Amino acid sequence: MAKSSIASPTDVVDFLTGQHAQIKSLFAKTLSASGESRENAFVDLRRLLAVHETVEEEIVHPRAKRKLANGAAVVDARLSEEHEAKRVLQKLEKLDVDSTEFTDKLTELRDAVLDHAEHEERDEFKRLGEQLSSEELENMGRAAKLAEAIAPTRPHAGVESQVANLVAGPFLAMLDRARDAIIGKG
Repeated sequence: MAKSSIASPTDVVDFLTGQHAQIKSLFAKTLSASGESRENAFVDLRRLLAVHETVEEEIVHPRAKRKLANGAAVVDARLSEEHEAKRVLQKLEKLDVDSTEFTDKLTELRDAVLDHAEHEERDEFKRLGEQLSSEELENMGRAAKLAEAIAPTRPHAGVESQVANLVAGPFLAMLDRARDAIIGKG
């Protein structure tokens, strides 16, 4: 049974597509701000990107690999993009948010992430929406919300598979949340 056109609050496709819109908005907010406002916007962006990618890697990509024709190739391309985005985010964390280098790297990252999101929506989400029942999509959405609640809040390049996220994720999430609490960011 294919997905209906009515958006569901628990449908994984609707949930992640909504996060893509939030990510786009946070890029704009970060790039237009300066000083402490820019730092705070970047922390929000970094957190959402880290959580969002973890959810995709744990819930969506494994299902897409199994269910979609040529799913492994589609997912492998997205994982490569996610790895690169995490590496850039880690570099950005070390830069002065008001520097030209930060602005240039963040602009490049925005372009890459928006292109990545477009590929996900077209090549993965849309096809899953056509292949899976509304019930399956809603179950995945509930699992995505649970994964989001315990996901790492910072990028960890090299942790892009479902197994790596399930093994390392809880420990990394604990470290990230402790670090966030100690430095007061996030």
